Amino acid sequence: MKVKPIRTKKEHKEALLRVQELFDLDPKEDTAQSDELELLAMVVEEYEDLHHPVPPPDPIEAIKFRMDQMGLTDKDLDKLLGSRQRRSEIFAGKRKLSLSMIRTLHKQLHIPAETLIREYKVKVA
Repeated sequence: MKVKPIRTKKEHKEALLRVQELFDLDPKEDTAQSDELELLAMVVEEYEDLHHPVPPPDPIEAIKFRMDQMGLTDKDLDKLLGSRQRRSEIFAGKRKLSLSMIRTLHKQLHIPAETLIREYKVKVA
């Protein structure tokens, strides 16, 4: 077992293949193979974070995604935001989330506050 930093696309591809091999073996905990898999996964993640960063989601997209995950309807969100009109204005980009809305969405939908407070575009009338 020799795990080293990934510096090239070729090394990244090779590491992913090795991760798959080890994963398919389904190694028992506290074995050399499970240790290699864990370390290799960390090295792959670090490489991908550095070379292929995923930007945080837009607050509105995060709300829509969570609604879909939780099976919520627009009416459910209307109750959280105060009214259908508010929800409509927010989704249409005509209104920003207020601090109280952010707190409610964070508490009720478990969306990270740092996602909800991110800047996003509002259409100017």
